[in-house]
Amino acid sequence: MKGPLFYAKILLFGEYGIIKDSKGLAIPYNAYRGALKTSESLIGKSLESNQNLDRFYKYLAALQTDLVSFNLVSFKKDVENGMYFDSSIPQGYGVGSSGALVASIYDKYAANKTTVLENLTRDKLLNLKAIFALMESFFHGKSSGLDPLNSYLSLPILINSKDHVEPAGIPSQKEGKGAVFLLDSEQVGETEPMVNIFMNKMKNEGFRKMISEEFSATTDACIEDFLQGNVKSLFGNVKSLSKIVLTNFKPMIPDAFHKVWEKGIATNDYYLKLCGSGGGGYILGFTEDFSKAQKSLKDYKLELVYRF
Repeated sequence: MKGPLFYAKILLFGEYGIIKDSKGLAIPYNAYRGALKTSESLIGKSLESNQNLDRFYKYLAALQTDLVSFNLVSFKKDVENGMYFDSSIPQGYGVGSSGALVASIYDKYAANKTTVLENLTRDKLLNLKAIFALMESFFHGKSSGLDPLNSYLSLPILINSKDHVEPAGIPSQKEGKGAVFLLDSEQVGETEPMVNIFMNKMKNEGFRKMISEEFSATTDACIEDFLQGNVKSLFGNVKSLSKIVLTNFKPMIPDAFHKVWEKGIATNDYYLKLCGSGGGGYILGFTEDFSKAQKSLKDYKLELVYRF
């Protein structure tokens, strides 16, 4: 048995903002993927994954909800027969490892599932997102449902607000100098502690004001520029966003990268922002000249995501 492939995702813009109902833009990232497989001899990672799926099965079996029902008998039997999630998506890196797993389980076991081939109305998308939020809460404590939605549909998704999500057309890539890239912090980040720090900060009125005014407005401007292909304006707004994040989200940026972050803003060689919840994993970079960014960040591992 081998299930269909589900891809990683990158939240280009909107980390933390989408928790507080501002805009976000997520794109599938096909360099990493996962699929359900079965093996009679489970060892190491496949055994760990199988045990994790058993816990996930128990979580879904105990769910009290009218949103979705699953073929639990089949799920349990497959787990007992050695099913595991074979994935190249790094865990704790902000690129949706649990999202791809959730999407694969929904695809295989949900009764009356919404398929990608249907006309995806706003109601269907919101319903899917709510189901995925419920499912993914098993992994993170609290989930927006966006990562599994992106992985399941394998489409760029524009989050206008909690109640308004739509597939987005993003400009096709060009062979220009500019790029979006991933910078590997070589540290694993955990979502839940980072979200807890954010929620505690939100108790502070000054921080709340900064989120609702500066952070959200700058994020929205970045998304608008990206979707419209306004590259010049985009880099100005991404630079502003990078400064805002450095000033207000320091705990989410690994200590070793504070100086690297500042260097990008000072030299204009690149601008960094959080990729997912931060605390480790990948950091997202934007540059008008990828070869210049590569030289400037020669001591780090970079992965190309998108070209301008």
